[in-house]
Amino acid sequence: MEKRYDGHGIESFIDHGKGVLPIKSLLVLFSYHHNNTEKIAKVFAKVLDAQIRTPQQIDPEELQEYDLVGFGSGIDSGKHYKVLLDLADKLPQVTDKKAFIFSTSAITGEEKVAKDHSFLREKLQSKGYLIVDEFGCAGFNTNNFLKFFGGMNKGRPNAEDLKHAEEFVEKLKQNLQKSET
Repeated sequence: MEKRYDGHGIESFIDHGKGVLPIKSLLVLFSYHHNNTEKIAKVFAKVLDAQIRTPQQIDPEELQEYDLVGFGSGIDSGKHYKVLLDLADKLPQVTDKKAFIFSTSAITGEEKVAKDHSFLREKLQSKGYLIVDEFGCAGFNTNNFLKFFGGMNKGRPNAEDLKHAEEFVEKLKQNLQKSET
């Protein structure tokens, strides 16, 4: 196995014997209140050998250097946080740049996550991003009146959620590597 460095401290691996291609990845994360989404992003970063950066740390042009970009935050009023959506507005046009979307929120379920992700998904697709997959899970929430009742989803994301995150990103990585060969 050969280790490569891109000059920015990111390393990727090429296994010449098995045909594993490098996937230069970056995670753009805004994690607020309880850092729920950061816990998920750290799992993704470990599997993808990716850096995690906030939207404020991103120069929109530099995203072109990556094979895969994950965009994630908690959900506020049915959509990703404004700072992440604002970054999406500033992104330059690309052609089929691969991206995935992730989030944590008080209420989950396949339809709810799809709806919560729709605003960011539409912004990214309008810029030419190809959304290859999406992930959402429950996160501890003490917003508004919930703080008076001890919050909702205490202890989430939990070990099971983190395991699901790892399985998700492993599958994502395998699918991308297959599509590149």
